[in-house]
Amino acid sequence: MAAARGIDRREGPLRIAMVGTRGVPARYGGFETCVEEVGRRLADRGHDVVVYCRSPRGAERLAEYRGMSLVHLPAMKKRSLETLSHTALSAGHLMRHRTDVAVVFNCANAPLLPLLRARGIPFATHVDGLEWQRAKWGKAGRRYYRLAEKMSVRWSDALIADAQGIADYYTANHRADTDLIAYGAPIVDRRTDRLSELDLTAAGFHLIVARFEPENHVEEAVRGYVASNSELPLVVVGSAPYSDEYTARVHDAADRRVRFLGGVWDQELLDQLYAGAATYIHGHSVGGTNPSLLRAIGAGAPTAAFDVNFNREVLVESGRYFSTSEDLTALLESAEADSDSLDVRRGQASERAKLYDWELVTDGYESLCRRLAGVSLPALAM
Repeated sequence: MAAARGIDRREGPLRIAMVGTRGVPARYGGFETCVEEVGRRLADRGHDVVVYCRSPRGAERLAEYRGMSLVHLPAMKKRSLETLSHTALSAGHLMRHRTDVAVVFNCANAPLLPLLRARGIPFATHVDGLEWQRAKWGKAGRRYYRLAEKMSVRWSDALIADAQGIADYYTANHRADTDLIAYGAPIVDRRTDRLSELDLTAAGFHLIVARFEPENHVEEAVRGYVASNSELPLVVVGSAPYSDEYTARVHDAADRRVRFLGGVWDQELLDQLYAGAATYIHGHSVGGTNPSLLRAIGAGAPTAAFDVNFNREVLVESGRYFSTSEDLTALLESAEADSDSLDVRRGQASERAKLYDWELVTDGYESLCRRLAGVSLPALAM
């Protein structure tokens, strides 16, 4: 990583760019949620926050949102090039409109980091999870992400990891230090009055909220449920923007007890689904600390999670864990047979959520940005 020397800049507002995501309002994933929650809090603290947003055709283009200034730029509508093409235009804009510091989300943007250094902008790269393990990428895509990891380590002034497991990975595989800054967990209102709109009742269903991708184990979760003698329906929220084949497999695995809702963009209704679930099933396996999991514990949802260190780090004793469909079958049957244990786990989940506070997360970003803005920058070693 580039060396960082100098005196911390501890006073006064900063101009901070947030680059590499779809932007805000957050409607997609963890990066966007982080940008919105941290960006608006930084703006509330007096900083000038600039968020680079992708511009979907026909969508309203806001100039400002929750105190953040928005810059809308297009992106190529091809999965392998969408992120990089948009970040390239964002970097070009930053060359003309310099900020004090930048936070770059997604190590896939690593080839563009030298542009920021050429403009004299110190930056941190949020490396996300183990992107090269995602099944949606072919051999070329996986090789690219492995190379991008190395470039991010070599060229970034700082690396941000959102989970201890990710930090440990970069230490073990790249001998690189990271700033460990997790996401926050929203404390979700426990209301369930709107569930009747979906013909559901509180504690009367199991829930999955996920993009339909193999590493999220949606198909395995549906199969595990179908193999159970569960009397409660399974409600599945989500879709697959790039994979009709996997979506078909998920649907083929279901029986009449499974209800597919597609995307639920009404946040209040989605929160009530989390709060009202007898069990939330979380199959995500490669993405670090996941916002859906944090929202689930913020709603006090008893959670059955795929058994990886990222999920255990968040849930600890409040969670139950599965590695196979058969494991999940047993967990669901046990949950329905022992409602008292679910009540205990609801309380445990709520206690875990208190440890993931967006104000503390923002403290971490603000401290990092001040540290970076106060240093002198050497040239990148290419």
